[in-house]
Amino acid sequence: MAIAETAAAACRSAESLADRFSRVRSLSIALCQPLQTEDYVVQSMPDASPAKWHLAHTTWFFETFLLKPHSRHYRVFDERFDYLFNSYYQTLGPMHQRPRRGLLTRPTVAEVKRYRAHVDDHLRELLLREADNDRIVELVTLGLNHEQQHQELLLTDIKHLLSSNPLLPAYLPSMRRMSNVPPAAVHFIGFEGQIGEIGASGKHFCFDNEMPRHRVLTENYALADRLVTNAEYLEFVQDGGYRRPDCWLSDGWSTVNAEGWARPLYWTESLDTEFTLAGLQSLDPAAPVCHLSYYEADAFTRWSGARLPTEAEWELAASRCDVAGNLLTNAPTAAPHPRAASGGDRLHQLFGDVWEWTASPYVAYPGYRPAAGALGEYNGKFMCNQFVLRGGSCATPADHVRATYRNFFYPQARWQFMGLRLARDA
Repeated sequence: MAIAETAAAACRSAESLADRFSRVRSLSIALCQPLQTEDYVVQSMPDASPAKWHLAHTTWFFETFLLKPHSRHYRVFDERFDYLFNSYYQTLGPMHQRPRRGLLTRPTVAEVKRYRAHVDDHLRELLLREADNDRIVELVTLGLNHEQQHQELLLTDIKHLLSSNPLLPAYLPSMRRMSNVPPAAVHFIGFEGQIGEIGASGKHFCFDNEMPRHRVLTENYALADRLVTNAEYLEFVQDGGYRRPDCWLSDGWSTVNAEGWARPLYWTESLDTEFTLAGLQSLDPAAPVCHLSYYEADAFTRWSGARLPTEAEWELAASRCDVAGNLLTNAPTAAPHPRAASGGDRLHQLFGDVWEWTASPYVAYPGYRPAAGALGEYNGKFMCNQFVLRGGSCATPADHVRATYRNFFYPQARWQFMGLRLARDA
């Protein structure tokens, strides 16, 4: 299941579900406000999707999984959208090929916005009628969390699109200023080995891949108190890190050579500037390095004499901390970007700034069973050849992430806000 049935009551908080629905749906439109119409349509690479597609697909999700099966008098906006805006739900029928989403000049941006308004109006009516229906509450809550995932993808896909333009235009011109301080020395905080528990309990919303809660064994370990910085990664680059096969996994070394990688994505050849959502900016030495693949993160740990944490180590440490950090707010006024950590003898930046690669492959927890039907395709079928990331990023909505959240990407991917924290045996 995508959300535990026992969590339905917990989904009704001080903020009504109808209010949260309006807030989340409005944020997607707000995130597109800085765009010009032409920006909505273009697809810069097969892994990315046009902004217009994100707006339509998240709407299709509500229409398909809520309105069609649960609203008796609902009128479908356009039957053809089933084909255009299905993402990967094979049990629902054929779909437009992902690498060709950028060719969908029609429907227009204006028509997609009318589609959103049509679905939103009917969803609000459904929520009024079925406010006490646990299944409706579960599905709407799932749909909102699904949309929040796409809000982050929307920003990272826009960033990749604008970086492909020789003019290097800014998504938003303003961004928090550089820290103007040297990176603080890294400290390692030790944790005793234990037989602990990780995973979600099902008492609150979670995705199915976060369950069931189960026991794990960890030996003594230590985590760096902060994320790896640009300055530290620059040392790796200047030490010939991208030319040293001893630092790399075999697949990583093959990828470096095949793709011609010599530095993180968005760093310029001069190694002193990077492309950001605010355009080209000076590289902040104290800020977390971001847009690294798993291969690059792993190579850096080998070069530095450390390792990546396992997801069990990360979660057991993070479960002691509040979910707070440099995350996307509901009213962003500056371009999202990682920022330097503050001082102090504790773990910093566990939530926000960049997703943290772990050493753990993305596999099912013991006892995991995907839901029946199309929603069972949400997470389970991707549990192969990917690695887990934890903690959220500066583009993750603040009320979306939690200590049990499992993100996952292929090891060569690096257009998301991805970085790393060092770990070592203790």
